[in-house]
Amino acid sequence: METKLKGAPPVSPERALRVFTTPPATPSSLQRNAGIPLDLDLVRALRINRSAVERRAATLPARRTVKKEWQAAWLLRAITCMDLTTLQGDDTPTNVLRLCAKAQHPVRRDLLEALGVADLGITVGAVCVYHAFVPIAVQALAGSGIPVAAVSTGFPAGLNPLPQRIDEIKASAAAGADEIDVVITRAHALAGRWEALYDEIRAFREACGPALMKVILGTGDLATFANVARASQVVMMAGADFIKTSTGKEAVNATLPVGVVMARQIRDYRERTGCAVGFKPAGGIRKAKQALEWLILMKEELGDRWLRADLFRLGASALLTDIERQLEHFVTGRYSAAHRHPMV
Repeated sequence: METKLKGAPPVSPERALRVFTTPPATPSSLQRNAGIPLDLDLVRALRINRSAVERRAATLPARRTVKKEWQAAWLLRAITCMDLTTLQGDDTPTNVLRLCAKAQHPVRRDLLEALGVADLGITVGAVCVYHAFVPIAVQALAGSGIPVAAVSTGFPAGLNPLPQRIDEIKASAAAGADEIDVVITRAHALAGRWEALYDEIRAFREACGPALMKVILGTGDLATFANVARASQVVMMAGADFIKTSTGKEAVNATLPVGVVMARQIRDYRERTGCAVGFKPAGGIRKAKQALEWLILMKEELGDRWLRADLFRLGASALLTDIERQLEHFVTGRYSAAHRHPMV
């Protein structure tokens, strides 16, 4: 994948956009992570240099800059990797239907035409809702190719009895959810009960069946980077298809230092097993600039393959509005009011 670097020759906006937004010529050959036996020696031996991680995270946005047509292209890529989400207490069927409509047409048609990419069929990566709205979302997105993701397992705390959490997963899968976002019991990680965490995620994976399993660590509750790293390894060993930072309900959600830690665990797991596990930051990602930072982190730490929706997702809702505003600025030179880009 090309990236506009300092000193590179100029290119046309249309070429930049198509280079970065056109899918690969061949479909993904990724195989699901089946998991491996729990390796407690490896898990307990993990150590994280906090200052080094924070320095690395601080330098990432400065190491690679994208401007003009290249920035527009990266922002369009961010949209294709977005889990467009509504997880509010006042969600209604009408809100979910409007969200699904936005998911299928995330950018105004006039902007896509001005950018020269109206024929690319750009949509979001998935729509994420509570279990109660899965049937509505499945019906609204039928034929679009956009997956429906359901949060499950007593989201966001994950403290319901284990049988209830497993039944909730099965119910969401039966209702048509293509992906299930499950929540770990944070107490297992905080107390170092890695066998219990492994067994919990194995049970969740079995309940998911063919649905993709995205495992939420709740990193803001895990106290240390070492706990984040160990929990990441354990849930991948247990069969996680994605590891996800947060529910969006914690006091601290997705941060770049946590992203560095989790991305490096994904890289280590792939080197040891050959399995590629996806990554999803979620919570507090509201600005286009933040989306670019997460994409840069993926490119720098994991490579271009983690810049596509089958291995990278951004859990967000308000983010899409800001990205649309930035795209309109690229096209017109002016920033528009947020009401010109309604979410729902």
